[in-house]
Amino acid sequence: MDRSTSSQLHQEANRHLVGGVNSPVRAFKSVHGDPIYFNRASGAIVEDADGNSLVDFVQSWGPLVHGHAHPEIIKSISEVMAKGTSFGAPHIGEIELAKRVKERFPSIDLVRFVSSGTEAVMSAVRLARGYTGRDAIVKFEGCYHGHVDSLMVKSGSGLATFGISSSPGIPDATSGTTIVLPLDDEGALEYVFNDNGENIAAVIIEPLPANNGLLIQRKEFLEKLRSLCDEYGSLLIFDEVISGFRFPVGGYAGHIGIEPDITTLGKVIGGGLPVGAYGASREIMSVLSPMGPVYQAGTLSGNPLAMAAGVATIDLLDDDAYEFLEGLGSLLEREVGSVLEKHSFPMRLVRIGSLFWLSPGPGELPRRSDEIPDNGSKLYADVHLGLLQRGYMMAPSSYEIGFLSTSHNEEHVIGLAKALDGVLRDLGDLL
Repeated sequence: MDRSTSSQLHQEANRHLVGGVNSPVRAFKSVHGDPIYFNRASGAIVEDADGNSLVDFVQSWGPLVHGHAHPEIIKSISEVMAKGTSFGAPHIGEIELAKRVKERFPSIDLVRFVSSGTEAVMSAVRLARGYTGRDAIVKFEGCYHGHVDSLMVKSGSGLATFGISSSPGIPDATSGTTIVLPLDDEGALEYVFNDNGENIAAVIIEPLPANNGLLIQRKEFLEKLRSLCDEYGSLLIFDEVISGFRFPVGGYAGHIGIEPDITTLGKVIGGGLPVGAYGASREIMSVLSPMGPVYQAGTLSGNPLAMAAGVATIDLLDDDAYEFLEGLGSLLEREVGSVLEKHSFPMRLVRIGSLFWLSPGPGELPRRSDEIPDNGSKLYADVHLGLLQRGYMMAPSSYEIGFLSTSHNEEHVIGLAKALDGVLRDLGDLL
């Protein structure tokens, strides 16, 4: 596959953008070659600057649950755009999207829209501190909550990709308010709460950690977390920026039957436009300005284009859509699982709903970041290149997950499995 135009564009980008990109993982540092520059996209297919067509299982890192440029979503955005791109004032689109969020998330009485998942998490943490009058926050190794200063400690995503446990530029006094625990360790949870529970404002967790691999947690662990927060008066924040709306009702929280105090959302909620949100009970949200003293604001919060895209996206996510996505996921599990078994499991497929991940190594599926084999990235880089050459786009990092959309079909899934079979066969002795 010719990638020469993309490489030329990346050389030019390096003269104008930091590392040639606007988000680190896009730089392809963990895989082979230069980044691929997209030209256009429709449904499950993207076309790069060299004219290559690729079946895309990244889908803009998750927001595009209906694929690229879905006609109904584009139509909704276009109709609103003709009336204005930004108001900086209240409008009906905010109300309509808030209604739909509340319909899908029963634990949310009031919503606040922001411009990104990072901003949603940052604001939710501030809200929790303001509501409880406490400072400490508990997070978990491998859970990524955006580039919030106090939470950039042993995170996943790009940090895991580059092997960085924290980031320069964050004062010790800031990160010092964060307590970091391993996932799936009830003993550590109990110890921290027994030792410092009266100072813990909130515990934040991806209930389905999906940015440092797909680390499916035991329900019992999350139940323990809920009970300890209740016992000590701490708030439980579920970061569902990735998992939100990937399950029919209540996000992953609804899927497992555990209710958080605050939920953060992003990605799918904006249908491909920049948006985030957080929500909770009326009692908790009432301490937020202008009702209460905790301040948070944003010029582009509730942007009309993003609200329109979100409404159209959620309206398309009916029971038939979820049934279709689950069917595709089951097919992916069977087809890719069979290929991996054929090649003696150089990696394992982890799949829940429309989210999936190629977990390195033949062993048990990991629940914690320290259970992911260190040598998995080399094999994944070779697999990534081989799939690209065969017309399939996967995330350029072994720690990132894949996404199914309603624009994918059985041919795309079966084709991915066949391509993976060919890649693993060609790698041969490296396995």
